[in-house]
Amino acid sequence: MTVADDIVTEVLMQDKELPNILAKAIKQKLGLSIGEFSEKSGIPASTLYKILSGERDPNMRTFRRILTTVREIESGSAKKKFIAMICSRGCLDVLEKTTVNTEKDTFDIKEYAVTTIEEAIIAAIQAEKDGAAALVCAPIVSPTVEKIVTIPVATIRPTSSVTRAIELAAKKIS
Repeated sequence: MTVADDIVTEVLMQDKELPNILAKAIKQKLGLSIGEFSEKSGIPASTLYKILSGERDPNMRTFRRILTTVREIESGSAKKKFIAMICSRGCLDVLEKTTVNTEKDTFDIKEYAVTTIEEAIIAAIQAEKDGAAALVCAPIVSPTVEKIVTIPVATIRPTSSVTRAIELAAKKIS
């Protein structure tokens, strides 16, 4: 059984206290400090300390993020980081970059073409399962997606293309 499985079994099936189980898993089984685990999981260290002290219970999203991070650390997953781009084929066809660089990392951009809101939600869940570090999607779906996934969600804000579309519509009716 994996460390993540042990956490779930002991907390949910054997009714043991999460703070003790989680502290043991992070510090002893994974050999990490709370700060290191915080960095890897994206959960603020202050939140982890509150959970470990019993001052706060994690919400489901945080608990899933904890388990996902434990599994990634256990499996030594060194997958190439990527950002999921979820939008229509038309938007994806004009995408100019296939990678993006930050000061710390380089991320590939993986495309998820969708035609409906439902497909966008499903694609977001699939992207997270595929290992996306973050995702980018349309404003109509991003509030819903943010409630479902545990990875960061950025919203497309197409200012210049919206202006061009309005101008085109004006030309068509004049």
